[in-house]
Amino acid sequence: MIVYGVLVGFLAVAGGVLLCVFPGQRARLAAAWRGFAVMGGAPVSRFSRRLGGALLARPAHAAGAVLLVAAPTLLVFGLRGPAIFDFGDEERMTERQIAILLEGEQLVPPPPLPPAVFTTREVEQVRPDIVHASRNWRLLDAEFTQRLLVVFKLMEERHGYRMALIEGYRSPERQARLFEQGSHVTQARANMSYHQHGLAADLAFFRDGKVVISERDPWAMRGYELYGEIAEQVGLTWGGRWKMRDLGHVELRRKGVLGRATGAPEPAPGSTSDPASD
Repeated sequence: MIVYGVLVGFLAVAGGVLLCVFPGQRARLAAAWRGFAVMGGAPVSRFSRRLGGALLARPAHAAGAVLLVAAPTLLVFGLRGPAIFDFGDEERMTERQIAILLEGEQLVPPPPLPPAVFTTREVEQVRPDIVHASRNWRLLDAEFTQRLLVVFKLMEERHGYRMALIEGYRSPERQARLFEQGSHVTQARANMSYHQHGLAADLAFFRDGKVVISERDPWAMRGYELYGEIAEQVGLTWGGRWKMRDLGHVELRRKGVLGRATGAPEPAPGSTSDPASD
């Protein structure tokens, strides 16, 4: 409908311009319409042929008419800026909100969950070694921690998902043990994972007093999708896009970090921590 409206408007403007450029055609047009009312479309057809002949006989006038019709459109395209299709402020509000959260006051890690929630059958089936994982927020990089806490905040406020930290910092020794279990567990050797540098974390969801980690749960799968989107918005790399998907994993990549030998990082002063350790 919009295209037809534009076409009709263009034809109306073109007709008006042609009549202004060729005043002699006005009387013929009026006679043609009167004849059309009486005899049908034959007079209009004769008028069209006469108008076409007049345009060919006066090429300068015809060129001027075309220029008058095309000038407004050319002017608009020449002066316009980049095309912006604004269907709402939701996306821009999202970017502004994330920027404010990242640059604003420091977010505080949530209180630690009871250790028993990490020893259920569901959790042990997916992560049988999770009892030895560190969930100490103070061992994570400060910048990474703030980005991760923004993810926690937005997941709960926007989508109603409460996040749970499954594992944060991982010692080189623990990484080596996991690597020995096979590539289905991890493909990274000791010091080749961002976990050793406090720049990676594995997350799941907390619902009805239980940690939900299973990928067979439709609610959890939808949560992982939303979690991955928000994590990428705050500048983190999400493991859900890897060939061997790791839906709960996120990391903050830095050049020159992997491969560097590390010891246990110094806890950040004043941070809330989970007593769980390696």
